[in-house]
Amino acid sequence: MHRDLKGANILLSNEGQIKIIDFGLARHLDPVDRNKQYTREVVTLWYRSPELLYGKTNYTLAVDIWSLGCIFAELILRKGHALFHGSKTLELI
Repeated sequence: MHRDLKGANILLSNEGQIKIIDFGLARHLDPVDRNKQYTREVVTLWYRSPELLYGKTNYTLAVDIWSLGCIFAELILRKGHALFHGSKTLELI
């Protein structure tokens, strides 16, 4: 899992190649142990999935899929900014 997908971490070359960067928060996803606990303070707030916002610590690759969905929506809607703006002082439940 990348766990920090956002527009700033996706590069596009002159040849049209897409490269994902910044794997600092990435973790190996264990397909056998679906109850493995991970930290919930990952992903830039504006791209954070609902399960992370609610404090879930045993999540899946779905957190990256949510982030990609936000990025695609921004591209389709031609947004010059994040789709969902959030407070920097979000209190987790």
